[in-house]
Amino acid sequence: MTRFTTISFRPSKPGIVLSLVLIVLFVTLGNWQRDRANNKDELIAAYLSAGQSRTLPDPARAKPGLHLTVRGQFDSQRHTLADNRVYQGKGGVHVYTPFKTNGRTMLVNRGWLELGADRSKLPGVETPHGALEISGRISEVPGVGRRLGVALVMKNDQWPQLVTYPDIERISAALGQKLYPLVLLLDAESAGGFEGRDWQPVYLSPEKHRAYAFQWYALAVAVFAGWILMSLRRGKSLAENEP
Repeated sequence: MTRFTTISFRPSKPGIVLSLVLIVLFVTLGNWQRDRANNKDELIAAYLSAGQSRTLPDPARAKPGLHLTVRGQFDSQRHTLADNRVYQGKGGVHVYTPFKTNGRTMLVNRGWLELGADRSKLPGVETPHGALEISGRISEVPGVGRRLGVALVMKNDQWPQLVTYPDIERISAALGQKLYPLVLLLDAESAGGFEGRDWQPVYLSPEKHRAYAFQWYALAVAVFAGWILMSLRRGKSLAENEP
């Protein structure tokens, strides 16, 4: 006589509801990361195909990523230092210096300088004097999603100034002059810059977003597999007569 155990599929209602909610949630998050990856691909393509110019374009027509080469002069005294910037594992600041060219003034992100724990001791900012030619890519200022804390009130008689993030309007008011609404990310080969000028068009790469999407999809599959296993029930042992 051979004995065997029956197995039936009997999912519970709470298990169905919980599993469905989690699967929908994880798939939705996966789709969101996948869409973000596709959007980053488009941003990178637009950034790299923005073209070149030797004159500061009209702000309404300026495309982030446009490679700009201009001749002018730095304001060697009035610098804005954006805090909480990390380079090679060290804390520091990004240096924003006004640059005058063809009757306009724009902020130039000249790169990274180390800053110690004592925020009252700001780093010295060496700046070229006289006319020179610089090049870099036009970029928007860091968006709200990258801002840390509340912007401090800027003074017009104290430079350099440390801020949590660069705000064009506040810096413009402190300088007492209208600034170009976009900034220039100074090329690594251009004069007058500091470390950390390996600028990237996006904060997180498309590959990172796709990796996150894969993780969310994997969790959805794991929940589904777990629900199947938890819904299996062992029945009674049955006997079968052997011939």
